[in-house]
Amino acid sequence: MAIRGVIETCLYVADVARAATFYRDVLGLRLLSVDDRMASLSVAERQLLLLFRTGGTTSPIATTGGLIPPHDGAGQLHVGFSIDPPDVQTWRDRLAAANVAIESEVTWPRGGASLYLRDPDQNLVELLTPGVWEIY
Repeated sequence: MAIRGVIETCLYVADVARAATFYRDVLGLRLLSVDDRMASLSVAERQLLLLFRTGGTTSPIATTGGLIPPHDGAGQLHVGFSIDPPDVQTWRDRLAAANVAIESEVTWPRGGASLYLRDPDQNLVELLTPGVWEIY
């Protein structure tokens, strides 16, 4: 028995539609669903980025299959997305074309690279290549 990966990661946002548009149009994630409370986006067709309206999930949510417990978050949260090393410049160009500032770039001792930027809610988004961590 073992954990096999992270399937869902969530961020909390003021405006779900605005955030979903950013992650779809700027980062190229596929939008799976969106409503006033949340959006779900496909990450590499094997993981999910969930965007919840801040304060929108502080009560349990009934579904036909059971109850989803409450959760919420605040502040400048962080998410990192894997990119390929040859694509770093292409990402720089894509972000510039979308008028999204790169807040910082880091070259790591193991050879990896990170591009840091902010989403519309000031969450820190990292685009990182292999060589950042011992396991990545």
